[in-house]
Amino acid sequence: MKYLEITFTNNPCNEIVNDVLSAELGDIGFESFIEWEKGEKAYVQESLFNQDELDNMIRNFPLEGVNIEYTIVHAEDKNWNEEWEKNYFQPIVIDDRCCIHSTFHYDAPKAEYEILINPQMAFGTGHHETTSSIIGELLDTDLKDKSVLDMGCGTSILAILASKKGANPVMAIDIDDWCVNNSIDNINLNGIDNITVKHGDASLLKDCTPFDVIIANINRNILLNDMDKYASCMKKGSELFMSGFYVEDIPIIREKAESLGMKYIHHRAKNNWAAVKFVME
Repeated sequence: MKYLEITFTNNPCNEIVNDVLSAELGDIGFESFIEWEKGEKAYVQESLFNQDELDNMIRNFPLEGVNIEYTIVHAEDKNWNEEWEKNYFQPIVIDDRCCIHSTFHYDAPKAEYEILINPQMAFGTGHHETTSSIIGELLDTDLKDKSVLDMGCGTSILAILASKKGANPVMAIDIDDWCVNNSIDNINLNGIDNITVKHGDASLLKDCTPFDVIIANINRNILLNDMDKYASCMKKGSELFMSGFYVEDIPIIREKAESLGMKYIHHRAKNNWAAVKFVME
């Protein structure tokens, strides 16, 4: 079976752009993805590749202000999904307490919280600074019997961790139907039955009762646009954890949150990526 290797150069290049690109490419037949420093490499069967379809997807890319360029070469004759799983997705341990790995990792480190995922595509594995920072926040938060919302859930590893820490009930929402399906697979893989997964955006929050904890690992512009919707389903003492932006974006994020009645608590940073905690006053 012959494959094409298409190298995408994304500007800006971050987890959100790569994740959305992976999802869009998955919809047009691409099978596996490997991140590189300026974007990602994607693999598609030569017989299924449609360059007009690819160009149309890029022209209509759902995130504004993103420039995507690509080059095409013939890939070596390999099982690229298996190649990615074996060589690029490795178990990750966060704060020596949470281990994220797949079923093909038979010697994964033992940890207090173990999360199994099916890494069909390169999103939300926990390797990115934003995801690992939010995981660190959740590990330090009492979630016992608290209601949790994972907004922009991706693979739902944050929702799964919340459930494993005693949160109940948990809701996970994502605008991408692939993420919804992969989330359901991962939730079942972990034997969890108290997470509801929904397909959509923040407009779904209109009729929700207040959550004790909201997680939103998306990007700066979406967070700024949707923060009022998060605030509408928070109560006094509700906690909001946000990531997907840079340290220099904290002032504008903080200004918006404080205008909605929230108090800034702290932030953590990894390689200039920020994760911020707010509490509704």
